[in-house]
Amino acid sequence: MKHTQGEKLFYNLNYIFLLIIGLSCLLPIVHIFAMSLSDKHALMSGTVSFWPVDFSLDGYKALFKESPIVQDFTNSLIITVVGTFLNMVFTILAAYPLSKRYFIGRSFYSFAIIFTLIFSAGLIPTYLLVQKLGLINSYGALWLPGLITVYNLLVLRTFFEGLPEELEEASRIDGCSEWRLIIQIVLPLSLPVLAALTLFYGVGHWNAFVNVLIYINDSSKLNLAVLVQQMIQNQSLLQELTNTQPELAAAITPEGVKAAGIIVITLPMLIVYPFLQRFFVKGVLIGAVKG
Repeated sequence: MKHTQGEKLFYNLNYIFLLIIGLSCLLPIVHIFAMSLSDKHALMSGTVSFWPVDFSLDGYKALFKESPIVQDFTNSLIITVVGTFLNMVFTILAAYPLSKRYFIGRSFYSFAIIFTLIFSAGLIPTYLLVQKLGLINSYGALWLPGLITVYNLLVLRTFFEGLPEELEEASRIDGCSEWRLIIQIVLPLSLPVLAALTLFYGVGHWNAFVNVLIYINDSSKLNLAVLVQQMIQNQSLLQELTNTQPELAAAITPEGVKAAGIIVITLPMLIVYPFLQRFFVKGVLIGAVKG
C-alpha cells in the first residue's frame, strides 16, 4: 500500500514521538543500573552515565550485609503472591456471574460496582474500617480493601460475555457442574486475560508503598518499597556500616547503595514482564473490545 506524503510525515512523527517516550522510560533505569555497578570515585566525580565506570559490587554487598533486604524481599514476595492469588480468585468469582444474563440482580450489582469507580470512601473512612476490623499491622489491611479492582473486573466480565453460550450449554448437557464448567472450560479459554490481570495485580502489590506506611507499624513486616524509601531518606545504613565494617563503608557512597536498592526492587518485575507481555497486550485488548 502506497502512502501519501502527509501519511509518511504523520508516521515518522509518531515513530519519533514513541522513541522519545521509550527512551525517557528506559534511560533512567540504565543510568541507575550503571550507578549501582560503579566505583565510589566514579560516582563522586559524576562520570557515570549509561555504562558502569570502574566496576564494583560494593553497593550490593553493603545492601545485603547491613540492611534487612532479604527479610523485606520475602515480605514483598508474600504480599505479592498471596495478594495476587486472592485478587484473581475474587475477581473471577465476581466477574463470572455478572457476565450471565440470567443472573438475578445483574444490573443492580453492576451499577453498585461501577458507582465505586466514580465515588470512593476516601482515606480516613477506609482507615477507620480497617482499624475496626482489627487488621492494622497485618497484611490483611493490604489485601482486603483492594480485593477487587473495578477496572479489572469489567475487563474480565466483558471477556466472559464474549465466550460462546453454546459451549456452556453443551457442557451442561454432558452433565458438567457450574464449578467444573468454570475451572475446566472457562478459565483455560481465558488464559490471556487472566495473565494480563495477574500482571496488573502483581505489579500493584510488589510496588505497594503508601498502604504499607499507613497500615503496617512492625518494622519486620515492611516491604522492599518502604526499605528503599527509608534508605533514600536517611543515612542509617551508612552509619551502621561505618561502625561494623569501616573498610566497606569507605568504599561506597549513599547514591551507590540507593541505586543498588532500586535495581533490587525493580529486577523481579523486569524479569517477569517479558514472559507475560504477549498475554498482556492480547488479554487486555480482547477483554476490552468483546461484547
